[in-house]
Amino acid sequence: MFKHILMPTDGSAHSERAIERGIELAKLCGAKVTGIHVMQDYQMMMASEGMVPPGMEEQMDKQAREQAAIFLAFVQKTAAAAGVACETLIAKGHHPYDAIVDTANERACDLIVMTARYRKGLVALLMGSEASRVLHRASIPVLTFRGIMSADHPDKK
Repeated sequence: MFKHILMPTDGSAHSERAIERGIELAKLCGAKVTGIHVMQDYQMMMASEGMVPPGMEEQMDKQAREQAAIFLAFVQKTAAAAGVACETLIAKGHHPYDAIVDTANERACDLIVMTARYRKGLVALLMGSEASRVLHRASIPVLTFRGIMSADHPDKK
């Protein structure tokens, strides 16, 4: 069925639950997984806004890489516990959905598993949903897990 599953993570509890379910699926299919965290490209952001304090880029990049390593360690640990082959990578980009879809294409993934959060009101209008953007841009299946579950859902922790 699936041979290579891409699993984006933002380090949230919702994302971790999607990763756990995605790794269960990978184990059932005999697939390998690639965990990815997309860091914001602060250099491009700050350069476009004309505000680059000396040394700030390097400090922000270092902190973002340390945080990404923690997020991706969860993917590695969960995959190892399930006996699933796993690679991880840190991507950098202004739009996470672009980096996710581009990585899926470059690595010949045949499924993307990620969380989808429900946002309300102005936040939904301004931020939208990375999962929705991935879903509309990807040429491969995208399996999304809702970020909000009912209180009696078995996966609710």
